[in-house]
Amino acid sequence: MGVSEAGIELRQQLFAELARVNRALAAPARLELLELLAQTERSVEVLAELAGLSVANTSQHLRVLRRSGLVTSRRDGQFVRYRLPGPEPVRLLATLHAVAAHSSPVLARLVDSLRRSTDGMEPISADELASRSDEGLVTVVDVRPPEEFASGHIPRAINIPLGRLSGESARLPPEREVVAYCRGVLCIMSMEAVAHLRTAGLSARRLEFGFPEWRASGRPVASLPPSA
Repeated sequence: MGVSEAGIELRQQLFAELARVNRALAAPARLELLELLAQTERSVEVLAELAGLSVANTSQHLRVLRRSGLVTSRRDGQFVRYRLPGPEPVRLLATLHAVAAHSSPVLARLVDSLRRSTDGMEPISADELASRSDEGLVTVVDVRPPEEFASGHIPRAINIPLGRLSGESARLPPEREVVAYCRGVLCIMSMEAVAHLRTAGLSARRLEFGFPEWRASGRPVASLPPSA
């Protein structure tokens, strides 16, 4: 017995909906906006500045993401603030990266070239980092901007944004390995941080992914109280 016409129509509708969500990801700027929102809630104006886009263009991209359920928004006075609805978009981005890294020789070559030029060592896994951090064997450094760190970070991590690392790396304990992390699997800030730390004579590695993936996996998260 074959599938009924109603069943065929339902299946087509399901695939059409999947394709609609997929189309929302088919723009580099939208992927970057999702990565930025995976750190903390932000207004259109802030997102535009961080992504190097116009406010009008940013708003257009956000509307596409919102229609697909990948972001939500709320009004805060005269501003509209956007955030992710949960961990699912972060998991989707991580899966997209894993599939693309496997199927796209170009992406694999670019990532490998970047890692060899700035890093050169295998990253540390989340499990190993959690264990070594609990034992006090590593110094965990979050190289994201302060507002992202305040919104959420790995417990016991200290915040040294990449731009301040040159002036502040001397205060890191030289006897402990340093583990740096940033925004996500394609964020290069942690790779550049590791390269700098090694030049400064410290033993350093990067986390295998970024803070959004850490949080999406259900691991413990710390945050700072809102500023007065």
